[in-house]
Amino acid sequence: MEKTIRILCILITVCALIALGGIVYLIIQLPDVFQVEEGKTLSVGKTVYPIQTVDPDQTVISTSDSQAGSDYTVTLGWLGVFPIKDVTVSVVKEGDVVLGGFPFGIKLYADGVMVVSLSDVDTRSGGTYPAKNAGIRVGDIILSINGKTVYTNEEVSQAVKLSNGKPMEFRVRRDNVDFSATVTPAKSVKENCYKIGIWVRDSSAGIGTVTFYDPKSNVLAGLGHAVCDVDTGNVIPISSGEIVPARIYGVTKSEAGTPGELRGGFDFGTFGALLKNCDRGVYGTVDAGTVLGQYIPIMLKQDITTGDAQIYTTVSGNKPQWYDIKISQIRYRDTTGTRSMVVEITDKTLLEKTGGIVQGMSGSPIVQNGKLVGAVTHVFVNDPTKGYAIFAENMLETAQNVALQEQKEAS
Repeated sequence: MEKTIRILCILITVCALIALGGIVYLIIQLPDVFQVEEGKTLSVGKTVYPIQTVDPDQTVISTSDSQAGSDYTVTLGWLGVFPIKDVTVSVVKEGDVVLGGFPFGIKLYADGVMVVSLSDVDTRSGGTYPAKNAGIRVGDIILSINGKTVYTNEEVSQAVKLSNGKPMEFRVRRDNVDFSATVTPAKSVKENCYKIGIWVRDSSAGIGTVTFYDPKSNVLAGLGHAVCDVDTGNVIPISSGEIVPARIYGVTKSEAGTPGELRGGFDFGTFGALLKNCDRGVYGTVDAGTVLGQYIPIMLKQDITTGDAQIYTTVSGNKPQWYDIKISQIRYRDTTGTRSMVVEITDKTLLEKTGGIVQGMSGSPIVQNGKLVGAVTHVFVNDPTKGYAIFAENMLETAQNVALQEQKEAS
């Protein structure tokens, strides 16, 4: 009898520890903010434990008592009894976007010029570092020189050459903070002109994949991650940019340790203007009637499940095709905002063509159960069959914010 009681006590203790561990896991994993479509129930995919709101009155947010744009605080609980955490629920309208999957060209013109390298200047008395000594670092953005805004490499070079060696006032941005730096040019013996020991870049270009076009806001979204400078790794702040048609001519396959890439080029003309380059991708407005395709609803993150899905992407020409993948992990607490899911390419045809995820595939839409759930963003270097993806709702939120900003600036 005593042995039976001990076994029961051990079992109860183990069950309690498992339950406690599950609750702790959920507290850590569950996001602090959810979006819920009008009239829909808040539920969180396939979790380890059943999750629902503790208060039955909070379970359904209906159009009869709330409108899109309203926010609520609800308490999530395990089995609807034991409170886990309070979360914010934002009510949104159900809407469709136009599915992307096709390649597009990106031309970015920086907001100022980016410092990509520092070097010495060969003077009569030896090498010196005017820019570095003034506190300028790689990754800084030069906004103006002596009060005059600069946009190109040539403008910086010309201003320095005409300085006659006099101190120059540079306005610089670093980590979103602007400051002034006084730089005194030095005369190069070899080139017989004034220099400050700096290399800068004023623009960038590349090819990515369109994720969707939102006809309500007239905003196109792509890439799912920022365009960064190849030398510094920093996000390129843009003053302007162009969206141009593109096509894929070939593929360099990915291998373990070496990510491949889509080889492509720009077609003639432009069809939109880039407005934003940020961690969640690139966004811009397009000319009316230029983006046509299949309308598809956005799936909110709590409705996404691990398992089968499809990717819509282009590996030849400019016409996308469907390929099978699996969503192997959902990362609600992803702090980057671009690594919200782990996906795996399972389609034999795509693996044969690309070896997995390749550069240029970023932004390729992921669809599950007829809804857009996200876009590919990164490849695992050591296993290119796998990579990260961003939630579609994150990109749609950014697209809508871009549209609102445009409206404010136009008014």
